[in-house]
Amino acid sequence: MFSYRGLSSRFPVRKRRAARLLPWALLSLGLTANALPSTALAQTTLSFAQAQRIAIGRSNQLLARDASVKAAREMAVAAGQLPDPVVRAGIDNLPVDGSDRYSLARDFMTMRRIGVMQEMTRGEKRRLKAERFEQEAQRLQAQKDGSIAVIQRETAIAWLDRYFFEKLRAAVAAQRDEATREIEAAESAYRAGRVSQADVFMAKSSRAMIEDRLSELDRKIDNAKVVLARWIGEDRAGSPLAGEPSLDSVPLHAHKLEAQLERHPVIATLTKEIAVAETEAALAQANKKPDWSWEVAYQQRGPAFSNMVSFGVSIPLQWDQRNRQDRELAAKLAEVDKVRAERTEALREHVAEVRTMINEWQNGRERLRRYEAELIPLARDRGEAVMAAYRGGKADLASVLAARRNEIDVGFQALQLQLDTARIWTQLRFLYPDESLASANMNTINSESATSSYVRGTK
Repeated sequence: MFSYRGLSSRFPVRKRRAARLLPWALLSLGLTANALPSTALAQTTLSFAQAQRIAIGRSNQLLARDASVKAAREMAVAAGQLPDPVVRAGIDNLPVDGSDRYSLARDFMTMRRIGVMQEMTRGEKRRLKAERFEQEAQRLQAQKDGSIAVIQRETAIAWLDRYFFEKLRAAVAAQRDEATREIEAAESAYRAGRVSQADVFMAKSSRAMIEDRLSELDRKIDNAKVVLARWIGEDRAGSPLAGEPSLDSVPLHAHKLEAQLERHPVIATLTKEIAVAETEAALAQANKKPDWSWEVAYQQRGPAFSNMVSFGVSIPLQWDQRNRQDRELAAKLAEVDKVRAERTEALREHVAEVRTMINEWQNGRERLRRYEAELIPLARDRGEAVMAAYRGGKADLASVLAARRNEIDVGFQALQLQLDTARIWTQLRFLYPDESLASANMNTINSESATSSYVRGTK
């Protein structure tokens, strides 16, 4: 794929062979390696799981979600209490004309009043109000889980982008070094009269193209670092990467997607919204039974008259339930039907989307195996055959460079396919929060002895 052969026998066979094998070794690492860093290296490198934990630990978005959950639960406690009592004070029956006008003591009907009123909200209503806020807190918690999944997913994509772009750059840089040696060899052959000057220019043009690809990869690496820094901070975004995760399995059961996607944050949020809507409907039903309130007042009259105490009870008259309370209940029940329908449709959409991603991921794994077993070796063998023909005088330099470009293109396609497959794997891996990242490893998804019902790449 990335193997540039020397054009002159001036290079020792061992050195030319080492130069030819280095890019292939790098590509092999990109396709099959899953080695973990040593203890000493792990102290200075950034692993896939470490990036996830750092991103979760420094997210202010999760702090905001926690604050929202706390606010809803505080409101649940408050909603379960009786309304505050009301102190009522005033003057009753104050004369405004005649000889007793504006007097508080001469008329026997004039009273200075102070009292207290308490609304006695039914216990069922208070319980439902508290439950409604608790359900809201659970809905907000489901949204927090969605935020965690997004953070893990975006961090994983940024990490993998940088990982594969750096691996690709290392392979291309090795090809640039060999291309430089080939230019030297072509110039030497030109001076000896074995090739034309056009062949020298062609070799230089080939290296210039490699330099251009290196510039493009440098840009992509810098962009990946910027995105990674957004999640884990500038101080760690530039750390060397180590510990590529296995992309061979995802924790999804092929025939249980609907049940597993119940945990998907969007579906879980809609499930909690159904609970909120049902609680509001139950509260509307409870509102058909009116609450009552009581009041006690002490009334002071003039010194010539007796003081008095009054008490009473107030009950709302729901004289038009058909057009008020019943309509409110019907509206809340319609809201329940609406959210249920949205949840059903969202679940169907996500099941279809996930199945599509699984198909693409499995197809990507199959194609990677084809690249590794057939396309890359064929491109390498073609390059070696053209080089042998060139050395025997049966092929020109243009054919050699064309075969080299073919190797490079196949290599780029293989690593780009691996990156695309890794991104799909990331989407599947972080459909919902990955609790296993709280531990130091990811053995639960990487082990080849995992249960056979897990979805795996096609063998």
